Amino acid sequence: MVPNPDHYNLNDNPTPFLADEDDDDKAQKGSMARLAFDLLNNQRTILISEGVSPKLTERVTTQLLWLNAQSSDPIKILLNTPGGSADDGFAIHDMIKYIDAPVYNICAGLNASAGTIILLSVPSERRLSLPNARIMIHQPSGGARGRASDIEITAEEIIKLRHRANVLFSKECDRPLDQVEKDMDRDCWMSPEEAQDYGLISKIITNLKEIE
Repeated sequence: MVPNPDHYNLNDNPTPFLADEDDDDKAQKGSMARLAFDLLNNQRTILISEGVSPKLTERVTTQLLWLNAQSSDPIKILLNTPGGSADDGFAIHDMIKYIDAPVYNICAGLNASAGTIILLSVPSERRLSLPNARIMIHQPSGGARGRASDIEITAEEIIKLRHRANVLFSKECDRPLDQVEKDMDRDCWMSPEEAQDYGLISKIITNLKEIE
């Protein structure tokens, strides 16, 4: 059974219905959303087009496990995200590695911050980009409130998280750790060509046939 798109929305911020829309319009839009969701699943494609969050992790994890249970054929993930929670980025990263089916990560539009953690979940030959994508890397960050002792604990965890991200980028991009730390200290924007040179992706593609 296909996961229910009414529960796992394809977009974290769906276009709201207008106040004067009738029930038929709402039903038609709901049917179109379900049709699009079913089409993506039939093509073994997952669309990430929202911030990286626990809600996204739940939806993508469900889709990955369901598609993996159907067959071991490749799965394609289209990444168009401004980033978000680094912990959720690592959760999706680990789940992609956990399943048996090979996954292709394809940058489409914007792929930034925690989105690049997801990007690096597959071998370099399966990290791809469309021609007009933009890719950005930077250090995971976070905030803390409360007592000084709690803030100190949170700060230590953020430092550990940053180091884990730096080690991941160093390994997957075949770059010295000190260079990665320097590059990720501030927002570092790249074109697909620059991302290819850096080692984030291996190939720029223009159509589906190039990965089939």
